[in-house]
Amino acid sequence: MDWKDTYQVWNNQENLETSLKTELTALKGNDEALEDAFYQPMSFGTAGMRGVMGPGINRMNIYTVRQATEGLATYMDTLGDDVKQRGVAISFDSRHHSTEFAHEAAKVLGQHGIRSFVFEGLRPTPELSFTVRHLKTFAGIMITASHNPKQFNGYKIYGEDGAQMPPKDSDLITSYIRKVTDLFAIQTADEAELKANGLETIIGEDVDKAYLDNVATVTVDHDLAAEEGKDMTFVFTPLHGTGRMPGERALRNAGFKNFITVPEQAEPDGDFPTVKFPNPEFSEAFDLANKLGKEKNADVLIATDPDADRLGTAVRLPNGDYQLLTGNQIAALMLHYILEANKNAGTLPANAVAVKSIVSTEFATKIAESYHVGMINVLTGFKFIAEQIQNFQDTNSHTFMFGFEESYGYLIKPFVRDKDAIQALTLLAEIAAYYRKQGKTLYDGLEGLYKQYGYFREQTIQQTFEGIEGPKKIEAIIQKFRQAAPKSFAGYDVTAVDDIAKGTKTFTDGHVEQLDLPHAEVLKYWLTDGTWIAVRPSGTEPKIKFYIGTNGTTLDEANDKLKKFADDINAFVAD
Repeated sequence: MDWKDTYQVWNNQENLETSLKTELTALKGNDEALEDAFYQPMSFGTAGMRGVMGPGINRMNIYTVRQATEGLATYMDTLGDDVKQRGVAISFDSRHHSTEFAHEAAKVLGQHGIRSFVFEGLRPTPELSFTVRHLKTFAGIMITASHNPKQFNGYKIYGEDGAQMPPKDSDLITSYIRKVTDLFAIQTADEAELKANGLETIIGEDVDKAYLDNVATVTVDHDLAAEEGKDMTFVFTPLHGTGRMPGERALRNAGFKNFITVPEQAEPDGDFPTVKFPNPEFSEAFDLANKLGKEKNADVLIATDPDADRLGTAVRLPNGDYQLLTGNQIAALMLHYILEANKNAGTLPANAVAVKSIVSTEFATKIAESYHVGMINVLTGFKFIAEQIQNFQDTNSHTFMFGFEESYGYLIKPFVRDKDAIQALTLLAEIAAYYRKQGKTLYDGLEGLYKQYGYFREQTIQQTFEGIEGPKKIEAIIQKFRQAAPKSFAGYDVTAVDDIAKGTKTFTDGHVEQLDLPHAEVLKYWLTDGTWIAVRPSGTEPKIKFYIGTNGTTLDEANDKLKKFADDINAFVAD
């Protein structure tokens, strides 16, 4: 069927959910919007699915949520009763329809005789990851669109290790999802009956406490946190999301008593009324925190995104203003502190290792090397960091110390297998206390690292291509880089090219090496001065991203190089 036929099927449904029926009626005659909603099913990849809410097969709604869950349930049917009894943990964030989507998933699972463990209220993504491991469920479902605008929602599936499903399992589940062609024929159970017969269990404080007890172990120097924490002033904002309850409790447990939560952003609200984008990597998200911080002379401002898996921070400058740090800068501060504190305490293992994505800073690698700690690079996607952690445990080969992605995602302790802003919040507060005891700020701490290791600077350029033609435009740009990329950028020659889709590293002299990475549509260029440039399409949004990592002997030199590289990339794409 083409999109018009699919639209008519939806339009003719007498029992279509009321709000969706109203929205569909409002779209009548708007062929462009209707085509986008009905021309293809929602993409379900290794990061699950994410999109605008509304009617249509290419939208987030109760029917596409049922379809995804039916695929998971059908897969679990093939694995036997033990798997079905272990069941699925389900959590959700503060977005519109998140609660509804979570319970729709439970009803589909229950129809298959699969147990579900549903949180009584919203909880963050990292706690869902923990819960899968804590309750030993077979899988987990998280209803969230992370840091996207208010019109979005999403659906992520987690495996029994607490990580997002790896590509092999995700592809298998996707194949079952695609077999569900009639979204309106999916059967759901009565939720009251599921609760009565033990197929649905509501969870809450018992899991919260277990999770927060583990978060308490993230603090490296407990005495420092307690000593400085009772007086240190800083501002925290959960940006209307899930982070307030676990974040505030984790901070108090660690000894921080003097933090202030931004009151206008403390309560969960799917409209995110104080921000256009509830994204802690954007300076606008800190406007209210910035104002409050100046009033209270706060040492640092910290924000978590709606599902509390990402964290951003702004640090106080000598003039009293606040400067937003990048995800790479935050990671460098965290890694340095973890390694230094453990070294001083005599608890740094000989086989210690950190893990980062291939588009994250080499600043962290330099820091790790100075402590004789290994750094492993993986593809973008925290599931690949989780995969390494599991391998370390299975083989006893390394001790995991820290993992991060440049996109504001960090993991300190592996009781969670996804990025965890609650862990990061607790550790960052401790790091601020560490520098405060020395009469310094986090800004001073970062400057000290630059002087010791060199000035590293990174930038991500994003271009968005929405609609039906979007994927074609993104693919065309990828192929342009693959087939006709410049031999130099900003006057620095390319020395090698990683084509991760082919699994090869090709040097300018023609020598080729094989890469030890799963194949993915990523290109990475290495330049004579140590700069690297990477190109990859987003896995969750209609975007293509260009990453630059460079360095210099001064910050001005690094910034100047960064601008020149960005200009060259933009010119090449536009040509």
